[in-house]
Amino acid sequence: MDGNETGSAGKCPVMHGGNTSSGKSNSQWWPNALNFDILHQHDSKTNPLGAQFNYREELKKLDVEALKQDLHALMTDSQEWWPADWGHYGGLMIRMAWHSAGSYRLADGRGGGGTGNQRFAPLNSWPDNVSLDKARRLLWPIKKKYGNKVSWADLIILAGTIAYESMGLKTYGFAFGREDIWHPEIDTYWGSEQEWLAQSDERYDDVEDPSTMENPLAAVQMGLIYVNPEGVNGKPDPLKTALHVRETFARMAMDDEETAALTAGGHTVGKTHGNGDASLLGPAPEAAPIEEQGLGWRNPTGTGKGRDTVTSGIEGAWTTHPTQWDNGYFDLLFGYDWWIQKSPAGAWQWEPIGIREEDMPVDVEDPSIRCKPIMTDADMAMRYDPIYRKICERFASDPAYFSETFARAWFKLTHRDMGPKARYFGPDVPQEDLIWQDPVPAGSTDYDVEAVKARIAQSGLALDEMVSTAWDSARTYRGSDMRGGANGARIRLAPQKDWEGNEPQRLARVLGVLEGIAAETGASVADVIVLAGNYGIEQAALAAGFPVAVPFAPGRGDASDEMTDTESFDVLEPLADGYRNWLKKDYAVSTEELMLDRTQLMGLTANEMTVLVGGMRVLGTNHGGTPHGVLTNRVGALTTDFFVNLTDMDNSWHPAEGGIFEIRDRRSGEVKWTATRMDLVFGSNAILRAYSELYAQDDSAEKFVQDFVTAWTKVMNADRFDLR
Repeated sequence: MDGNETGSAGKCPVMHGGNTSSGKSNSQWWPNALNFDILHQHDSKTNPLGAQFNYREELKKLDVEALKQDLHALMTDSQEWWPADWGHYGGLMIRMAWHSAGSYRLADGRGGGGTGNQRFAPLNSWPDNVSLDKARRLLWPIKKKYGNKVSWADLIILAGTIAYESMGLKTYGFAFGREDIWHPEIDTYWGSEQEWLAQSDERYDDVEDPSTMENPLAAVQMGLIYVNPEGVNGKPDPLKTALHVRETFARMAMDDEETAALTAGGHTVGKTHGNGDASLLGPAPEAAPIEEQGLGWRNPTGTGKGRDTVTSGIEGAWTTHPTQWDNGYFDLLFGYDWWIQKSPAGAWQWEPIGIREEDMPVDVEDPSIRCKPIMTDADMAMRYDPIYRKICERFASDPAYFSETFARAWFKLTHRDMGPKARYFGPDVPQEDLIWQDPVPAGSTDYDVEAVKARIAQSGLALDEMVSTAWDSARTYRGSDMRGGANGARIRLAPQKDWEGNEPQRLARVLGVLEGIAAETGASVADVIVLAGNYGIEQAALAAGFPVAVPFAPGRGDASDEMTDTESFDVLEPLADGYRNWLKKDYAVSTEELMLDRTQLMGLTANEMTVLVGGMRVLGTNHGGTPHGVLTNRVGALTTDFFVNLTDMDNSWHPAEGGIFEIRDRRSGEVKWTATRMDLVFGSNAILRAYSELYAQDDSAEKFVQDFVTAWTKVMNADRFDLR
C-alpha cells in the first residue's frame, strides 16, 4: 500500500492551491515581483472559438432587424422569476448597458463595454452592479438564438439602445463590432482599496479637490461606476457632488453638456431600488453558492423582487412616467422644492415637498398605488450647480434639443472605447465623422513604394532618427480603446509634436525631410514615416548579415488639426518608454512596471517586448542618444549583443549615481557599459532572463532578426484595422 493511501478517507485528493484559490500565489509570496499576467490577456488558448473565428464575418450573417425586433419584444415580456418594473425592462437594460460602457476612463482607455467584461469579476460583482446579473440572464435566450453572430459585448450595449427606442427616444445610431473576451481583465487597475465602497478619501490627496483623484481612476469609490448617489462619502451636498460629477465625467471623456444630458436622460426612465434591508442581501455572484448558478445578491425581503428589490438602497423613480422618454425629469427637478430623507433601506435621497398626486409615479406592481419620486445628490447637482443648471434649463425649455443632445451623448458613451469608425459595422452606423472618433482620411496606395524608399535612402537621415521617429509615431497606440498609432501621422500635429518624449527638435528636423519626400512622391506622411523606419530596420539587419524585407502595407492617411481633439490626445502622451530607455520623471511605480503597462496597451507579449527592447538598444535609439543599455560596439547593426553581454558572467553589475548601473569587467573592474533598471530587468527577472538567454544563444542571431521584424511590424500596423 502506498503511504499516501493510509488514512485517505480524511484527506483531500487534490493539491490545494494547484487548482483552487486556497493556496498562495507567486504574487503573494513575492509581492514586489513583476506581474506578467497583464501581458497574457485574451490568450488565444482561452478562446473556445479558435484562431480562425472572424467576428466580422459572423456579423455579415446576422439578421439585424430580427435581432432588434426580438429585443423590442423582450422589453415588455415580463418574466415571473424577475418581473419587469411596470411591465417594461427598459430601465434595467439601460442600466446594464450604461454600467458596461460607463466603466471606461480616458486616462488609459481601459474599462468600457467593448469586450463584454461585465460578465466576469470584478465587474459582475461590483456593488454598483447589483441585479445586472438578472439583466444578462434575461438576455440569454436571445444570445442563445443568435449565437456567434452577435457578441455579448454588442448585445449588452444594443439592449440599452433598443430600450431607449422602445420608450420613445430617437437614437443617434448603433455600431456592431465589439468582440468578447473569455476571462477576466486582470490588467485593469480599479483602485488600491481592500474593501468595497471604501471612503472616497482613499483615492484622493484631498477629497475636497476632485482633481486630486488618483490617476487613471475615474469613479469616486471602489465598486462604483461614477459617483456615490447619496453624496461624497455618503453625505448629501449637491454643490460638492457637482464638483465630483464634473471630474468623474471628464475622466470618462464627457464635457459639461454631455454630463448633464446623460444624467438627466439616464434618470428620465427606470427607478432606483431600496425597499428593504440591503444588509440582508446574499453574496455577489463570484461568492454565491453553486446552486445560484452565477446569480448573486439573493434577497430574502418579501418576494425579493418587484417592489421588494434592493440595489443602490435608494428607493423610487425620478419621473412621473418612468417607461416613457419625455421631459418629465426637468418638470419635477425644477417644479418642486426637495428635501433630504431616508429610503426604507436607510439611504439618503431627495424627495419633493408637497407633490401633487398626478405627478407621482405609480407602484411597479400595483398601478392603483402612487409613490413619491426621488432625486439623488447627483440630480440635485443639476439643479444647484450654476453651470449644470443653465444647461438643464435649456434642456427643459427645448425638449427636442435635449433629446438630440442625449442621443449623441449616449452614442458616445457606448462607442467611445471602440476606436475608429473602421471598426464599426452594421446598418445603423452614423455617416457623420465625430472628432472623438479620431478620424483619419483614407490614404493613397497609388504610389511607387520602392521610389519612396530610394528617396529615403538619399535623404541623409541617420538610421536611429528614422527608427525612432517611426517608433514614436506608432507607440501611442493602445488596444484598450484602439486610439493612437501611426495612422494619421498625428506626431506632426499638436500636442504630439511638442511632447518631451518625442524630442521635439529632432522630430521637427526629421519630419521636415519626410514631409518633403511625401509631397514629391504622392505618399502620405504617415506612410513615409513608417517606411523610413522599416528601411532603417532593413539596413540594420543587413549590417548584421541578414538581408530582410520588412513587410509594408501602404494606405495610411494624414489627419489634420481640425480632425484632432487636442485635449483628448494629451492622455496619450508617454510618461516613460522602456523601449527607448526614457523616463520623464520619477514615479511611485518602478520603471519596469511602467514598461509592462505600455507593453500591454500596445498589445505585445513579454517575448515581443524582450526582442524589441534588445533590438532598439543596439540600434542606438535611446531618447536623447544616451548610451545606457547600448551593450554593443556595433551600434546600428541588428545583433544579439544586448543579450549576449547582459548574460555574460565575465561581467558584474553595480549601482551608480542617479539610478544608473555600471557593468564592469569582473577581472579588471573596468566600466564597460552603463544601464538602467529597464535594461537590467531583462537579466534579473526569471521570465525575461529566459527570453534573453534564448536570444543570447549562438544559434539565435537569425531568429532574433526575424522575431524583431515580426514584432516591429505588429507595432507599425497595430492601428491598421483595414488590414484585419
